[in-house]
Amino acid sequence: MKTNILILLVILHTGLVAPVNAGESNVATAAIARTALSAQGGEILSERSWADRLEYVGVAVQEKDYHVWGSSPVVGPEGKTHLFVSRWPIAKGFGAWLTHCEIARYVSDSPEGPFEFKEVVVKGSGGGGWDHQSPHNPNIQKVGDRYALVYIANRGGQGKARASSQRIGMLVADHPAGPWKKAGEDGLLLAPPTDADVWSVDSVVGVNNPALMVHPDGRFFLYYKAMRKGDVRRMGVAIADQLEGPYVFEKEPLTSNDTTIEDGYAFQEDGKLCLLTTHNDAGAGFLWTSDDGLSFGAPILGYDKMHTYVGAETVNGATIVRGKKFERPQVLVVDGKPTHLYLASGANWIGGKGSVSCVFRIKGK
Repeated sequence: MKTNILILLVILHTGLVAPVNAGESNVATAAIARTALSAQGGEILSERSWADRLEYVGVAVQEKDYHVWGSSPVVGPEGKTHLFVSRWPIAKGFGAWLTHCEIARYVSDSPEGPFEFKEVVVKGSGGGGWDHQSPHNPNIQKVGDRYALVYIANRGGQGKARASSQRIGMLVADHPAGPWKKAGEDGLLLAPPTDADVWSVDSVVGVNNPALMVHPDGRFFLYYKAMRKGDVRRMGVAIADQLEGPYVFEKEPLTSNDTTIEDGYAFQEDGKLCLLTTHNDAGAGFLWTSDDGLSFGAPILGYDKMHTYVGAETVNGATIVRGKKFERPQVLVVDGKPTHLYLASGANWIGGKGSVSCVFRIKGK
């Protein structure tokens, strides 16, 4: 009984369920969350069965002159694995993901590589519109006989104006190699809500980090990240009856986190609708599950800290670009089962100067 009480207290204080005291300090909450996670025995995320299914394979994509970030996979009609990858010049600095990013396609005969660069799929339009610059964070999905690529871009400008102008766009094609066509008139799929009753109205980071999923009921769920001023980054969803929209916002956020999460990836496994997110403060991933894609309970550990998979010696000897952590999870699902996980690495242990994309094998249950 004492153990159960301790578990409940830890969960409440880390913000994994809605806090009883809304005025509780976010700083204190984050500190408790980090302590519980680093302890590995602090029962907050003692349920780690999903994280323990991961087996590190290696680096999927590295480019000599580019930072490489989120890599989203899909298997094409010929059985090859296509990765849609964010990349931008190392010479511009890591922060140039917001100004100089492009989305490139890489191909391999195997989900585990080696991957070969094929083409740049999306660049900024340069026309001053919603996608003026820096397409980033691609998410690729096969929908029926078509392929849908969702991503973010921004209008440009200076400072915080770039982040607040982030929007979500979509391209569609009959093959991962294209040709790609913009959804609607200009590719814009989702802009921040104007309805004051929607939680993400006036988001200071726009709407970003899209994750598209075809719901079992046939509707299209577009998960996204947003943040109100003074709050933390949370996940929400907009829903459409047709792939290209229009998408209607759900009014409430989906996750109960008190510290920042982002980078959600949506998929289905064993009848559950899953959302795998990055938890930046913890340096790990959280897996949230739901019966309907709208009501998510407390998460379990989705992926652990970096050293768990590649070893502390490897991490300590690496060039640190973004941090000693994995981010931006993207899952390859084959025949209804998740088979591989791709994670962006903020550390490079294979001799380069830029960030890289890593691939993990997901073992069966």
